[in-house]
Formats: sequence, C-alpha cells, structure tokens
Amino acid sequence: MPPDPFIKDFNPEIGAPSQLAPGLRRLVAPNASPMTFRGTNTYLLGETKIAVIDPGPDDLRHLEAILKSVGPARKISHIFVTHSHVDHSPLARRLGQMADAPVLALGDSYVGRSARMAELARSSDLGGGEGVDTDFQPDQRLHDRETVSTPEWSLTALATPGHFSNHLCFEWVGTGGVFSGDHVMSWATTLVSPPDGDLTAFMASLQYMAKRDEDQRYYPGHGAELDDPQNMVRYQISHRQMRETQILEALATCPATPAELARRIYTEIPPELLPAAARNVFSHLIDLLDRNTVGTVDILGSNAKFKLLN
Repeated sequence: MPPDPFIKDFNPEIGAPSQLAPGLRRLVAPNASPMTFRGTNTYLLGETKIAVIDPGPDDLRHLEAILKSVGPARKISHIFVTHSHVDHSPLARRLGQMADAPVLALGDSYVGRSARMAELARSSDLGGGEGVDTDFQPDQRLHDRETVSTPEWSLTALATPGHFSNHLCFEWVGTGGVFSGDHVMSWATTLVSPPDGDLTAFMASLQYMAKRDEDQRYYPGHGAELDDPQNMVRYQISHRQMRETQILEALATCPATPAELARRIYTEIPPELLPAAARNVFSHLIDLLDRNTVGTVDILGSNAKFKLLN
C-alpha cells in the first residue's frame, strides 16, 4: 500500500471566500466535525451569473456568507447539488427560493439506488441513513453526461454513485477541473454506508473516474483542492482492495460482525470513528456476499455475523 496522499493542513477562514481560479471561489460552511473535516465546501462559479455548487447545511450563517459573497451586482442563476446528505443539500431549498434559481441534481435521495440495495433495504435491517436529506427534490433532474452552460461556464454531470446513490461529480468543461463532492476528497477516504452507500457502485465509479486522463484538479466537498486527482483515485482503489483483504483474513479466523471486524482492522483511528468504520466494513461485506465470498451466520443485518464461504 503506497503512502497516503491526504492533505491535512487545510485551515480556511470559515465564511470568507477564497479565490481558487479565475471565476471560482470557495466558502466553507460552519459545520466542522469528525466526518466533515473543516466543514462543507460551497463553490461559487462565474462572474455575473453564479452557479452555487453544494450550498451545504441549512445554516443561516452560511446562507448569509453565500449571499454576501455573491453581492448585489451578481445573480445566482443555478444551484447544483452533488448529493443529498444533510451537509450538502438542505440549504438549496431556501437559497433557491431567495434567488429564484433552479436546484439541479440527479434526483431525490433514493434515485440511483441499485435494485439489489433497494431489495436489501426493504427486506433487511441495514441501519445506516447517516444524515440523509429525505425531503430533497431538485427542480431539474440531470442525466449522466448532461451539460448545463452559460456564457461564463459549462458543467457536465458525471454519475458517480457509491458514497450516495444520487451522487454526481461535475466537470468544469474546458478547465480540467472536477467538482468531486464526497466521491473523492483530499483529507480522507470516503464513507460508504448501506443502503444509501453501495460499495459495488462506489468501486465502479472510482474505476470510471480513473480513466479520465483529462482531469487535472478536483474540488472536493470537504478539504483542499487536489492537484493530482488520479493519484488519489488510485489510492482509494488500492485502499479498498486492502480493506477487503483485511476483512477476509479476519474472517478466516472466525465469524464476526461488522463492528467486531472494524475494531480488529481499523487500529489507526480514534474510537469515535469506529461506528463509521463499521459501516464501511458492512459495505464490503455486502459486496462480498453478492460475490458469494462470504455468508451470514444469522439473518442479514448491520449486526449480523459473517463467515467465509469455502
């Protein structure tokens, strides 16, 4: 496993815009946490007609920071949402009403969910649901590879399910930039928690992005921008492959629950992050279950014991 490429020295002034490129500024929402790092990145794209990408949580302070940064001489023309976790999408409704601007996304919080994951969600106790914006509904649904353009910018939607079923990245056409949401970040690997997260889909989306040689910089949903995004994509793939190997090696000794496996495998993280690690392990186990590599000792659920199949 290569050394991790994470960028930890990211300490933006919360609520103050940072100029990242001509026509692009970043605001960081005041919602720092162990899962959101310094806070959610909201991007303002354009000079006169502004696209807001990931408006963030429904927080009055962040709303005021966005409106102040846009200013009276500019207009918000579009609001793009990478996915509908509560740290990314809820402010879209209020901001869209105030700015009279449409909210664009793949769809609601259940669109894009695989048939297999939908079946498991109906029939099994998967738990999960980490901060889902259940009421999210865009004004305009985007399709994979669909482009939205103004004279100042063009964004192409890239369907990248995995972290969340309705996850999109947005290619900033002609610049080499991609707004990568939570699919690939700079500060940590990505949480994948069933049924909203799907590891099988996540790995396919990573492979899809790995083939995009034209991408030169990622602007993620949390943390600093990535100037070597393909290196991080390759790391994420290798990291997940390593976790799978660790899970299989641990199960070779005895059956175990996701939480038990997380405690044995994730020895390098603080205890408060173990529940999230257990969700990541659970996503691997469902993927391995569908590949007939593991089975369950009892009824499938987030607390079930899993075993190797010979």
